[in-house]
Amino acid sequence: MELEKITTQSKLPQKRRFEDACGLAHGLDLVGERWALLVIRELLLGPRRFSDLRAALPGLSANVLTQRLTELEERHIVERLRLPPPANVQVYGLTPWGKEAEELVLAMAKWAYRSPGHDRMLPLNSTAMMLSFKINLDAQAAGDMALRIGFLIDGTPYRARVEGGVFHVETGEAVAPDLAYEGTARGLARRFYGKAPLDQLTESGMLRAQGDAALEQRFVALFALPSRYEPAERGSTPTA
Repeated sequence: MELEKITTQSKLPQKRRFEDACGLAHGLDLVGERWALLVIRELLLGPRRFSDLRAALPGLSANVLTQRLTELEERHIVERLRLPPPANVQVYGLTPWGKEAEELVLAMAKWAYRSPGHDRMLPLNSTAMMLSFKINLDAQAAGDMALRIGFLIDGTPYRARVEGGVFHVETGEAVAPDLAYEGTARGLARRFYGKAPLDQLTESGMLRAQGDAALEQRFVALFALPSRYEPAERGSTPTA
């Protein structure tokens, strides 16, 4: 699908910077504002409309979202695109360089999953759930499994595949998948990370699946959240 790039001019004043040549410092200059990395997260699986981003990040006001998108665009991380007819609507997508931030986003998420203070029952959207599969796949257990999976989660379609011990996913409908899931992000989390029985989730309306039952169970077994970091007791003597 060809997307037309929309060129824009700078609108925002330059913010204070760290004035530090370290790559980390400059990285924080680029994406250190509140919500910036979450906006990037939402664009990792494909371009989104402004309204889609607002719906995916309900705690973010329209004004702040506009500001973050403008800043990311001026920093060449995000670009405005136009979908071809019949849609013919403006969307936001990551530039080729912006897409390289995926490694950063996934690494931070993987590290933070081990936080003792991480509340795993907070709201979870479909993009975050799809990206969690990229992080938490057991590549060794997957082995040479080759599998195509379709998801329709909270109304958004995704097509995914497991290949070479890697989970690949993007927005869009899957064609003839081996397994297909439909439901909510929370339902997926309960199935894959809580190992809740599928029939229980189906009965509650949270998730249903199509495909070979044995294959589905094998697929679910490939995923687990990392163990939490266990801090030493206060007052304990550090080891040499």
